[in-house]
Amino acid sequence: MRYHLTLLLLFATGLAHADTLRCGNKLVYEGDVIPLVEERCGKPTHISHSTILRIPTVWHNGRPYQLSNQEVVVPVETWIYNFGPRKFMRKLRFEDGVLVEIEVLEYGY
Repeated sequence: MRYHLTLLLLFATGLAHADTLRCGNKLVYEGDVIPLVEERCGKPTHISHSTILRIPTVWHNGRPYQLSNQEVVVPVETWIYNFGPRKFMRKLRFEDGVLVEIEVLEYGY
C-alpha cells in the first residue's frame, strides 16, 4: 500500500524517474551513450545544450577517487521525446555523452 501511495504521488506531480526507456521493442538504460540511444529511439523532439563544472572522479572498487581539485567543464545534453498524447514524454539527460537520468514527464501532444 505504501509503495502505491509513493508511486501515485510521483505521477501526481507530473515527474517520475525511470532507469530505462522503451523505444519500440528496444530498451535504453542509464549508462548508455548518445549514439546507441539515437540508434534505438531515433532523433528526439527537442535537444538543449549546457555545461556543468565537476571535479574529475574515477571509481575503483566501488569507491570514488578525485583526480584533482581543478574543476573541468562537462558538456550536458537534455533530450525530450514526445511519443504523442496517449504516452508520457521522456526527458533524457546526458553528461559527457553518457545517459545519466531518464525522467518521466506529462502526457505528450
